[in-house]
Amino acid sequence: MKKFTFRLQVVLDMRNKVLEDKRLEMAKVIKRLNVQIEKLEELKLKQERLTEELNEIYSKSEIDIGGMQTYKSFISKLFGDIKNQEKIISDWRKLLFVKQKEVNEALKQVKILEKLKEKEEKKFIAHINYLEEKEADDITTTRYQAKFN
Repeated sequence: MKKFTFRLQVVLDMRNKVLEDKRLEMAKVIKRLNVQIEKLEELKLKQERLTEELNEIYSKSEIDIGGMQTYKSFISKLFGDIKNQEKIISDWRKLLFVKQKEVNEALKQVKILEKLKEKEEKKFIAHINYLEEKEADDITTTRYQAKFN
């Protein structure tokens, strides 16, 4: 019996490869986004810790003006760094959204060809079944005629 071969299998394989590449790209973006989010969390923790230390300095009876100014300027710098990091995260999220759209589009292209392959395979199987039935009918007819001849 003849084996089913999909005439567009090469194209389907190429589209599957493109889909896999797009998924890998998206995974890399997700990884980078997570790294950036971790950096933001570290900055926020550092800012909280320094704010607490500054509050402790305020609560002491002896006030160190130079130390307070240093803390305030460092906290201000951290605040700027946090805003910058939030912008970086926003940019990575936008890129992730683009990559998700690319993956979805590649997935659609693969599914289209897979549906076509399924349809062609069903037609092939139906045709094979038809030929087998026809052959069985021919055998039955030949036997029947041989019996009466």
